[in-house]
Amino acid sequence: MRDCIIIGAGVIGSAIARELSKRELNVLVLERREDVADGGCSKANTAIVHAGYDAKPGTNKAKFNVLGNPMFDQLCADLEIPFKRNTSLVVAFEGDGMQGIYDLFERGLKNGVPDMQILDQYTLRKLEPNIGRTAIGALRLGTGGIVCPYEMTMALAENACENGVEFKLNTEVTNIERAGDHWAVTTADGTRYETKTVVNAAGLYSDKFNNMVSNEVHLDILPRRGQYYMVDKAYEHVFNATIFQLPTDKGKGILVSRTVDGTVLLGPTAEDIDDKEDTRTTAEGLADVLEHARKSWEDIPMRSFIGNFAGVRPRPSTGDFLLGEPKDAPGFFNAAGIESPGLTSAPAIGQYLGDMISDKLGAKMKENFNPKRHAIPKFRELSNEERAKLIAEDPAYGRIICRCETVTEGEIRNAIRRPLGARNLDAVKRRTRAGMGRCQSGFCSPRVVEILCEELGLDPTEVTKFGGDSQLLVGRIGAEKEGK
Repeated sequence: MRDCIIIGAGVIGSAIARELSKRELNVLVLERREDVADGGCSKANTAIVHAGYDAKPGTNKAKFNVLGNPMFDQLCADLEIPFKRNTSLVVAFEGDGMQGIYDLFERGLKNGVPDMQILDQYTLRKLEPNIGRTAIGALRLGTGGIVCPYEMTMALAENACENGVEFKLNTEVTNIERAGDHWAVTTADGTRYETKTVVNAAGLYSDKFNNMVSNEVHLDILPRRGQYYMVDKAYEHVFNATIFQLPTDKGKGILVSRTVDGTVLLGPTAEDIDDKEDTRTTAEGLADVLEHARKSWEDIPMRSFIGNFAGVRPRPSTGDFLLGEPKDAPGFFNAAGIESPGLTSAPAIGQYLGDMISDKLGAKMKENFNPKRHAIPKFRELSNEERAKLIAEDPAYGRIICRCETVTEGEIRNAIRRPLGARNLDAVKRRTRAGMGRCQSGFCSPRVVEILCEELGLDPTEVTKFGGDSQLLVGRIGAEKEGK
């Protein structure tokens, strides 16, 4: 009998798992994909730590955004997650007027957002000389920041794992049912798990599990796709802050933001779609990104795009995060409908539900909980002295595999060997950035495949891009003649 089963190893599920790992509890996380942070929007979002000005006052979105934001400093220090408070600017342009800026300022005050300032055009241009010529003013948010969303998710999951939480990947939940005074959770391979409590952190599929056990609140998750361009890190310093435009009823609009790794994101679109797995980019969607982004950044360097991608976010029919126990499903805890600002809210949601579940189970705090997690050393960020020391300890750190991002063999092997280690090409990429540079893995992927084979005992034809049937190689040239 488990104390708690968490469905989903995205940033929300992993944050809750880490909180529960602080207690004397038997916790299991079930994830249908081959890696944590591999589904929904935990790996494909704008990577923004929001200040909290946008959400409607009184909502869970507003509450947990403002609670979660200040938690990032300590959390990211403990788990060695890349994080910067670079501030945010919400910019008004000609035709917008400044009233929307004043309205957001008032909303931010109601939500309890600190460190806000309305800027006139002169002050804005002094801070951001490259802002578009039609900008007339902005709302500056001093608590705005940027973080690596997939590294944050992996760090939370690794720390939870090191503190006793069990993770089962490639394990899809197909059914949840009441079994007397507890719950029975069944997976696609027919395994049945008994548990006192369940956490529904299934992202785009959280409606399925809520509606499976509760009639009190009906939930529909409406998928909304966001498409992005990625610009080479040569343009990292074009803007200091994250540049938002005045939001619309579909979201915070097209933004321009550097990432913690130096590249620049343009996007996202806000397209309501039917298929929760439709992460295609389209000519129309990417053209829309460029059209709107040019208001903020008129001289977008078209020849410096290094990639584009799309993510699908779970838009709840309730219009707000759905958190806690339905009255007709005791012991079943929703963390459902978590769209933006879900990343910012994740630490606070994890703490809130972790406390709620622990209180229900009467769980005691562990005496030996370790809040620290050590990240993979980033060779590209080390001094020459630090590099020499690392190579002396492990010569693999002296062999560069990804030249674009200066990623070493030692980093890749570390990524595979650590708790919840990488098992495919994309998992290595998320942990090390091997393949995320200018050539987009054109040179390094064959060597990464070799290292995965060496570490995991795989044949090259068994290595996948992201799990499942995404094999990179289908056979050997000449194998038929050689009888292989």
